[in-house]
Amino acid sequence: MIAHERLHLNSVAEKFDISRPAISKHIKILTECGLIAIRQQGRHRYCEAKLDKLNEVSGWVEQYRKFWTQKLDALEIYLDDLQKKNKKSKKNKRPVLKTKKK
Repeated sequence: MIAHERLHLNSVAEKFDISRPAISKHIKILTECGLIAIRQQGRHRYCEAKLDKLNEVSGWVEQYRKFWTQKLDALEIYLDDLQKKNKKSKKNKRPVLKTKKK
């Protein structure tokens, strides 16, 4: 919502079905995190998204996504190899015929 345009706090609050104090609390947390900035313009306070902070988070997440993708791909290859080995060993085993003892 505020990623596309600056909105004053009342406009932000109108878009949600929660109390204004709850909106204020969320806005405060987002401001403290550096994800939005509040600008005073006349009587109104406007929220503006700081997307550069999200780019930092995105870079960090991407780093771990690559790491875990490589690990999970390697695990998949290992498990596939293990399954193939098990299938081959089962094919190579001949059933043992039991004879009756007299």
